[in-house]
Amino acid sequence: MMGRIQFYNWSGALIGALLSGLASTRAQAEPPQLAIQECAYCHGVDGIARERDVPHLAGQNEGYLFNQMMAFRSGKRTHKEMRFEVRRLTVHEVEALAAYYASLPPR
Repeated sequence: MMGRIQFYNWSGALIGALLSGLASTRAQAEPPQLAIQECAYCHGVDGIARERDVPHLAGQNEGYLFNQMMAFRSGKRTHKEMRFEVRRLTVHEVEALAAYYASLPPR
């Protein structure tokens, strides 16, 4: 019985540490305002594009947004402007942008 209690104490501490680290990582992962402004030219400040051929980003799945931006960045997905814009960002900035647009309310 003693071993089980020690395991629960250890696992609870580990889970608490992981959640704390995740919260601080998310807080640090704020997208740079310049990147948001650059994205807003085509995708709108609120993540709702004004042009028909430009996708809305607001409320999209965070993982999907991240994967698509990384595909543009690597050249796996082709789009001249997107490749240029995303290549200037760090991976952490791409993560932050994906989280930002996913958090916006969709229309």
